[in-house]
Amino acid sequence: MTRAWLLIGVMLSFALATAGCREKASEAPPPPQHLTADATGHYCGMALAEHPGPKGQIILASRTDPVWFSSARDAFAFTILAEESKDVRAIYVSDMGKAQTWDKPGDDNWVDARQAFFVVDSRKQSGMGAPETVPFSDRAAADKFAESNGGRVLSFSEVPHDYVLTSDIGTDATRSTEAIGSP
Repeated sequence: MTRAWLLIGVMLSFALATAGCREKASEAPPPPQHLTADATGHYCGMALAEHPGPKGQIILASRTDPVWFSSARDAFAFTILAEESKDVRAIYVSDMGKAQTWDKPGDDNWVDARQAFFVVDSRKQSGMGAPETVPFSDRAAADKFAESNGGRVLSFSEVPHDYVLTSDIGTDATRSTEAIGSP
């Protein structure tokens, strides 16, 4: 009889544990936050409003406020660097297809970075003068931007690590093919 109760207890514990995992996996990501004048870049420590081009925000489970980035490329870097938090709940970047201008990318036109299309190798630079990953929610808008400004369109998982982590990009022949989504 004791073994039966023990087995029932183990099975009940397992059922509760897996139900909790399913609940967390299906939980919707938190919405993006409104970009305010006091938002400060995680890496540069400067007000985001002082920089042109797309911005980024990452929402972590361990924080109530988002981690802000003065460029979409910096948000990518956060996801790659080993020393940064890995409890990422959501990654949002400015949708440049909805931006007023390059200098005014908008306060509320965020797109989920994992669903966005990025133009890399374009003539446009981030607010700190580095190559930028220019995000769009719409593939046609990304293609149009690439036609006008050079570059190529990639998904989040296709953006090469070294494009994000280096300022001197070099040529495609010397670029690593390891992308953001690679293990």
